[in-house]
Amino acid sequence: MTLQYCTLFNSAYLARGLAMYRSLEKVCSDFHLYVFAFDDTTLSYFKTFPEKNLTVISLAEFEDESLLEIKPSRTAGEYCWTCTSSTILYCIEKFDIEHCTYIDADMIFYSDPKVLHDELKEDSILITEHRYSPAYDQSVTSGVYCVQYITFRNDKNGLAALKWWRNACIDWCFNRLEDGKFGDQKYLDDWTTRFKGVHVLKHHGGGVAPWNVQQYDLVKVSGQLHVMHYSSGSLSPLVFFHFHGLQFYTGEMVSFTGAGYALESEVKQELYKPYATELFEIADQLRTGMSSISNSNGTSGELVPSRIMNYVLVQKDNFLNQLRFRLGRRSTYRKSGNHIYHRSEL
Repeated sequence: MTLQYCTLFNSAYLARGLAMYRSLEKVCSDFHLYVFAFDDTTLSYFKTFPEKNLTVISLAEFEDESLLEIKPSRTAGEYCWTCTSSTILYCIEKFDIEHCTYIDADMIFYSDPKVLHDELKEDSILITEHRYSPAYDQSVTSGVYCVQYITFRNDKNGLAALKWWRNACIDWCFNRLEDGKFGDQKYLDDWTTRFKGVHVLKHHGGGVAPWNVQQYDLVKVSGQLHVMHYSSGSLSPLVFFHFHGLQFYTGEMVSFTGAGYALESEVKQELYKPYATELFEIADQLRTGMSSISNSNGTSGELVPSRIMNYVLVQKDNFLNQLRFRLGRRSTYRKSGNHIYHRSEL
């Protein structure tokens, strides 16, 4: 069975999207990724350098009257959130595929995601919980579930939920908490009771992210990264990690998560440093291979004033030195180290 995926990004996330695609190539023997190019640079890149298991889709092909009508009322980020459900529906209807999974571009796959799809069994919709660590529980504001990896089957139950979600996002999808809504994400909070055939992912290796990685130990088994959950003691292959919040700054500085989340040294060494290094390398390749692509390593293109960077570097440690939290049955407290690195330090 071919696993069918879709994602969306513009040239600011091109390096991340390529890294994600290449990680899928390494671990998944049968997949196809539909990329919705949210600017001409991204579209031009994939037209010039096509990938074997990838189909690029332009905004001209994708956007319909409903999306174009509300587009001026949304920021660029809000419009991306608005479009997530529509990209999934477009793939299912346009290509007549049996299922489609939306994935965020800033994720890396470490083992075959087929195990996640297999868990769906006869159900129609797969959603993933944030699984927040206690210190970072944002369920009230950001939702119980994360849109990062969400699957819909091309069947009655799957399409009913997907079309409802699309209509809801077109009606309201903003970067603020309002009347129990936030972006496209808090709409998912009641899906286990609102819709039929909804399955909540149980596999601990799917959905590991900076807001929950504190609950796991990274373990290598025969060279393969696994996560061991402190509370249950379960050991699962790491399927994907969501590198939410990673930012690049002027002078080839990279911030893994900012001051928001504590990361253990093994997480930085095994996950973040290789990922940041790969993004720098891909960005170099992009600049060499296609000069029209700029800022492809995820930067905004804006210079960060040195006084702001100095403030970030100083305040980061002041904040993190006060950050303590207790996790499950582990009775020790942990704190973060430095999250900001120069490229030469990776």
